[in-house]
Amino acid sequence: MELKFSTFLSLTLLFSSVLNPALSDLCNPDDKKVLLQIKKAFGDPYVLASWKSDTDCCDWYCVTCDSTTNRINSLTIFAGQVSGQIPALVGDLPYLETLEFHKQPNLTGPIQPAIAKLKGLKSLRLSWTNLSGSVPDFLSQLKNLTFLDLSFNNLTGAIPSSLSQLLNLNALHLDRNKLTGHIPKSFGQFIGNVPDLYLSHNQLSGNIPTSFAQMDFGSIDLSRNKLEGDASVIFGLNKTTQIVDLSRNLLEFNLSKVEFPTSLTSLDVNHNKIYGSIPVEFTQLNFQFLNVSYNRLCGQIPVGGKLQSFNEYSYFHNRCLCGAPLPSCK
Repeated sequence: MELKFSTFLSLTLLFSSVLNPALSDLCNPDDKKVLLQIKKAFGDPYVLASWKSDTDCCDWYCVTCDSTTNRINSLTIFAGQVSGQIPALVGDLPYLETLEFHKQPNLTGPIQPAIAKLKGLKSLRLSWTNLSGSVPDFLSQLKNLTFLDLSFNNLTGAIPSSLSQLLNLNALHLDRNKLTGHIPKSFGQFIGNVPDLYLSHNQLSGNIPTSFAQMDFGSIDLSRNKLEGDASVIFGLNKTTQIVDLSRNLLEFNLSKVEFPTSLTSLDVNHNKIYGSIPVEFTQLNFQFLNVSYNRLCGQIPVGGKLQSFNEYSYFHNRCLCGAPLPSCK
């Protein structure tokens, strides 16, 4: 009798879940409620058409659930279109580890302050949108961030020095904005990981901080700004830097006096005021890319290594460089 009742109960629950899928939802009801409110705040866009109250939100497009807790841990909208500002409701998804709005040209307004509530956030990508305003200081409170990408926006103002307090950061993208002021000195004092640093295509000015001498950046791109003075602090014999792009600035230093790391594979310094000669040490480096054009360099291009594998466009428009691949020295 007990066995029959157990079977009957199991069948009842099975049919109930088929007739009412909400009973079998893995999704946390609080998370589901917040997501439906986010959908409404965006005006019910087509990209969120799968977000329906009678289905399990762990199966919805653009979100994922943690396999153990079934809490929403990822919200990534990188296709379709959403319009308006980022809703403050995103701060009410306490288990989010990844938040991404990518290639959303109709996303406007400032970076949402409620994001500061997401203490477990590891990856924040707000890129290729029309967000404006400043890079907010509150981002430094997100101590678990390993990846921060705010590139291709309309952000203005200075870079907050507090971002150097992000201990676990592997990459920082602030490129392709309208940022002004100096590179913070604190970016030469990252107290945890030293992140790959992308600050290109802004309006940054002043000198590269001397504190960069203490930092071993794997990849650093400061191109297309208004930076001045000496960039030799980026390099060093004991560093493991691989990729450096300093092109299209106002930098002025003696290239032949710089100590370059043996790890360097890509160097672009075109369109600056760099002088001196090309160091013979360049023949020992495994360059995949090199461009020193449009500077004030002189002397013979050393023979050997990869230096003759690049064409004249890597070297031309200097004061008096000569030798292959340029015309021979007189």
